[in-house]
Amino acid sequence: MVTGPFRMPGSSIMEPHNEQAAGEVLHQRGWRKAFTVQEMVDKWAWLVGKVEDGYSDLVDEYTNDLYSRNWLHEAWPILAEREIVLWTPQIKALDDRFRAATVFDDGIALSQFHRISGFDPIDMWWWRRHPRLLVGDLGRSLRSAGATD
Repeated sequence: MVTGPFRMPGSSIMEPHNEQAAGEVLHQRGWRKAFTVQEMVDKWAWLVGKVEDGYSDLVDEYTNDLYSRNWLHEAWPILAEREIVLWTPQIKALDDRFRAATVFDDGIALSQFHRISGFDPIDMWWWRRHPRLLVGDLGRSLRSAGATD
């Protein structure tokens, strides 16, 4: 077990609990609590599954749930190389599933309900897509904004 700071090849000295440190940094930047990478990967996985099955909650709930992916995006520059190597395959797989379950519309439908103009269109691509299956309250809201299945 590593008990003190250590050095990974090509990196600076890091603390062994870097994932928790990232959560603390993001909490200080305004996130409501110091989430862990595991919590946010789980939340992103949950959302991806819901989108695949047909997300039916309110549009405000959907946009709130999308922020789990924002958190991961913001945490990446803070994380140590070992955490990035550990988590990247799982997040990439979830991202691929999300892309397959959604339709690119450049954020046109979602932007009618949530301000997305401040999100980088390349790096924060998930805001520019809507679920392929339009069901329930979310489906009705997005259809009213021009989304199609």
